Amino acid sequence: MIVQKFRDTLMGLWSLLVGLKVTAVNFASPEVTVHYPRQVVPSLEGYRGHIELVPSSDNPQKSRCIACNTCVRTCPGACISLTASKPKKKEAESKDSAGSESGEKPKAKKEKPELESFVLDFNYCCLCGLCVQNCPTDALGFSNDVYLAGTGRQDFVFDLLARLQSQSAKTEQ
Repeated sequence: MIVQKFRDTLMGLWSLLVGLKVTAVNFASPEVTVHYPRQVVPSLEGYRGHIELVPSSDNPQKSRCIACNTCVRTCPGACISLTASKPKKKEAESKDSAGSESGEKPKAKKEKPELESFVLDFNYCCLCGLCVQNCPTDALGFSNDVYLAGTGRQDFVFDLLARLQSQSAKTEQ
């Protein structure tokens, strides 16, 4: 009985000494924490923030998006919604005299739909990246916006098309 108490006391002291050693080692090591806003994260390599629209190569005001709704269908959180105008059919301007004499109708040329809005509700986004991965035109990418903050839920509902247009307007100035 006395031997058991003595052994328990020694084990408790040993545990205390091991804990104090861990504390002393970590106390002397350099800090790992970044004290925001006094310090900024030095490297954002590999950071994946919310999604953003990638601008078209010929017009930075427009997105590469073709409004195929693949991102909307693959999103598990149902946080993406987009609206696009219906494509208009244009008649081909090739007026071949042989084609008009034979009574054939001119072929209709189908245009791409025009993207009107692309809304992301970041409140429901799980940052899985399925929308970026499955986009056939690589129109989606991840943001580097680390310091995203807001005071309400509405602060995290983004119209990504309007955001793309305002960012391209800022870079042109």
